[in-house]
Amino acid sequence: MAFFRTSDKLSLYYTDQGEGLPNLCLPGLTRTTADFDYVTPYLNDVRLLKMDYRGRGRSDWDTNWQNYALPVECRDVIELLDHLGLEKVAILGTSRGGLNAMGLAMGARERLLGVALNDIGPVIEQAGLDFISSYLGRAPAARTLADAAHGMASAYTGFKDVPQSRWIEEAHKHFRQTDKGLQITYDPRLRDAIEALGAQAAPDLWPYFDAMEGLPLACIRGENSDLLSHETLMEMQRRRPDMISVTVSGRGHIPFLDEPESVAALQTWIDALR
Repeated sequence: MAFFRTSDKLSLYYTDQGEGLPNLCLPGLTRTTADFDYVTPYLNDVRLLKMDYRGRGRSDWDTNWQNYALPVECRDVIELLDHLGLEKVAILGTSRGGLNAMGLAMGARERLLGVALNDIGPVIEQAGLDFISSYLGRAPAARTLADAAHGMASAYTGFKDVPQSRWIEEAHKHFRQTDKGLQITYDPRLRDAIEALGAQAAPDLWPYFDAMEGLPLACIRGENSDLLSHETLMEMQRRRPDMISVTVSGRGHIPFLDEPESVAALQTWIDALR
């Protein structure tokens, strides 16, 4: 277990294991380093880094919720790299992690070796945002982890043939059992930050995608994703014919990354980084 201190004095959690090419895993909006537990055994011969954003997991909460913003999170990534003495890193970004990767490509491209996007692109579908908004910042109605697992299995309709044991693992990653019921593993004020962002005009993210030109690039999409459409993926592929691309059957937002298709795409991407 390791922590580093940001320039604004927050303690952020990260893990650092293995040797070789440095690969930083950045999780989704409300997620933590635990998101990458499933894929870790398949990422061989790399130095695997993972980080909890501020306000999530084991990292400190920010007293100013306005700092739950992509530019601040990108700054935190750069400060982690500086803390570790790393000039460059490859990024595997899940959902918001992919947005941060694109932000880094725009603002600090010299620090990147390559990017793999997990179910995220330059166009974010409203249906996916609406689903996220339905639970963001709120403790679940379920009182136990077992009940939460059943609820997730029902709510995540884009997922097919997922054993209940996986949903139980997911419940343990997303919630903490307390005497008062289940609690989320992040600062509830993250909802304020996202609502404030939603009140603004959506930026054009295609220039951020295009900023990754020349970097080894991969994109994994869930077949039933409500956040990354097939049409957006096709436009990404048109702009980057060399992009390693795979659609994972029976998965919505987001693939677990241990599916055979996901593993094969990531291994091909890692080979391209060397």
